[in-house]
Amino acid sequence: MAKSFIGLICWLDVSLATGWVGSRFSPGEWYAALAKPSWNPPSFVFTPVWSTLYVFMGLAAWLVWRRAGFFGASVALGLFLFQLFLNASWSYLFFGLHRPDFAFVDIVALWLVILVNTFAFWRVSMPAGLLMLPYLAWVSFASVLNLQLWRLNAC
Repeated sequence: MAKSFIGLICWLDVSLATGWVGSRFSPGEWYAALAKPSWNPPSFVFTPVWSTLYVFMGLAAWLVWRRAGFFGASVALGLFLFQLFLNASWSYLFFGLHRPDFAFVDIVALWLVILVNTFAFWRVSMPAGLLMLPYLAWVSFASVLNLQLWRLNAC
């Protein structure tokens, strides 16, 4: 029981740490000055959405780890860690370097890895796969938004 609880805390920490790393590159004045589509969400939406998604991701990884262990689910958990890297990289590319074009390439790769990761999680634990679906949906939306921001601003 204690091992499972410690595992839960660790997987949540890994997921939330990705959000923390990404938050080091805040939108700032550059983003505020960009032309945005009418359907761009207000800025106050992003923090609660991403926080919820990071918790869901951590729970999903924990469910897989708890069922199969790291070595029993090494592909699924390896994909999970890789998508977290791509996730954090997006913030650096978009907000840090002000490169929506590079960020779009990253987010397309992220979407593909999330999709494969969701199936890999689903094979080990259906609830884990289900927990990844809101993340996949949000990144689908974010991908279209990223593309539109790139197009509108010819960055």
